[in-house]
Amino acid sequence: MPTADVARRTVLFIASAILLSAALFYIGAPPAVPDTLPERLSNQEFWRMINEFSEASGYFRSDNFLSNEAGYQHVIPLLRKSIRSGGVYLGVGPEQNFTYIVGFEPKMAFIVDIRRQNMLEHLLYKALMEISADRAEFLSRLFSRPRPASLGATSNADVLVRAYARIAASADFFQANLKTVLEYLERTKGFGLSEEDESRVRYVYKAFFDSGTGLHYTFLGGYGGFMFMPSYGELMTENDGHTRNWNFLASEDQYRMVRRLQEKNLIVPLVGDFAGPKAIRSVAEYLKQHNAVLSVFYTSNVEQYLFQDDENWQRFYANVATLPMDSSSMFMRYVLNGWGFSRRSRTLLSPIADVIRAYDRGTIRSYYDVVDMSQ
Repeated sequence: MPTADVARRTVLFIASAILLSAALFYIGAPPAVPDTLPERLSNQEFWRMINEFSEASGYFRSDNFLSNEAGYQHVIPLLRKSIRSGGVYLGVGPEQNFTYIVGFEPKMAFIVDIRRQNMLEHLLYKALMEISADRAEFLSRLFSRPRPASLGATSNADVLVRAYARIAASADFFQANLKTVLEYLERTKGFGLSEEDESRVRYVYKAFFDSGTGLHYTFLGGYGGFMFMPSYGELMTENDGHTRNWNFLASEDQYRMVRRLQEKNLIVPLVGDFAGPKAIRSVAEYLKQHNAVLSVFYTSNVEQYLFQDDENWQRFYANVATLPMDSSSMFMRYVLNGWGFSRRSRTLLSPIADVIRAYDRGTIRSYYDVVDMSQ
């Protein structure tokens, strides 16, 4: 007969094995059953998720109309070899997310940003994509410039940028487009925008009208103009450091891929602080309900700001730990020169599970520790 101590150890061993198996469902192994992510969301469900998953809008010192991350495509070929296809993408910021969606082909995407203005910018993009049959029409509406007759399906990104850089903006076209966008969002889609929301959509849209393909990260030229900030046109015409341009406007196929997800309401922009109590955890719960796994979490350089407060970065990693993931799930972060141990500014990768394990062990104490785990 086993002693009481042996029996107790056996029970503890079995319990530990059960807990480990449960943990492996989310870290280290894919789900045992197929995900049940929807093929599309209704307009009502899409708007409900935005409202119920989001937090109160917070502050950031820049309008961040577009990415400022030159070379942002370089990581795509490497990451495509690492991640499990068909998962869920989670990102932050404006249009660079569309290019990463092209690169990673997720079933669904969530964009979480502390600024409500970013969510509204994504709704502006959504409306313009859904009413624009091709890239040339989309850019014509985005920049409020008449479409040149010479542009067609085979026009590459360089041709598109040069064409729209030569055309003057039309104030009448801007007003007509703005009216179309707001009517589409509010009447056709049924999204309940407030007067303040409408005002912010106009504010964002006017930046594209005023600057066209020359638009930069901040409307007035960045932080005092001393940092190089790529323009919209420059970001459109970059490539992955080899031969392929993954930008969502580089080809009709890439544009249509993002447009299809928009039409199905599967790119969901949320308002949320990475260290907040609701947005990331709401996404995590939704993924668990649908047996889905996070493939990529693009954080830009948000972690750098979180580490300015000793509680915020810890809240962030506690939030991330709730997300269902496997061993291929990756953080993708933009690390500025000076934080990367003499490396130039660039996008780096690290397995999410490795970061969470290091956080649990207490070996992450600063942003340098996170950067040091990246490659």
